[in-house]
Amino acid sequence: MATSVSNQMASESAAARVAADLYTREYAAPPTGRSALAQVSAMLGALAGVWMAISPWFLTLGRQETANDLIVGLVVTALGAFGIAGARGFLGLQAGNLLLGIWLIISPFILAARFAVSAPMYWSNGFGGFAIIVFTLAALAGMRHRATVR
Repeated sequence: MATSVSNQMASESAAARVAADLYTREYAAPPTGRSALAQVSAMLGALAGVWMAISPWFLTLGRQETANDLIVGLVVTALGAFGIAGARGFLGLQAGNLLLGIWLIISPFILAARFAVSAPMYWSNGFGGFAIIVFTLAALAGMRHRATVR
């Protein structure tokens, strides 16, 4: 009796192992070259993009400033989300975020030549752009370099 129970448990355990192995081979997420630091940094950069998108309503900026911050904030958020969710293209998406962070820092000075720019925009864009640049550089530094096997 004891041997039949132990044989049955062993066969169930073997079947469970085979099913788990098939599941991991079929449905596992593709491996990425990103560490946890890179993924968390990309997520924080996306959250900084959310702040840039909603900040005009907290800081009562003008029409041009609002459009600039909303568009750039939504694009930064989208690039961060695609970088986290996608298996490929992380480097290019983070390079785009780096350029947008630089744009956020210089955009008040460029817009001031044509439009009246409020003082909160200088501070918000400066800090937001700096945060996006720092998070992007941290995400790029957190990438693991894998050797390609041929």
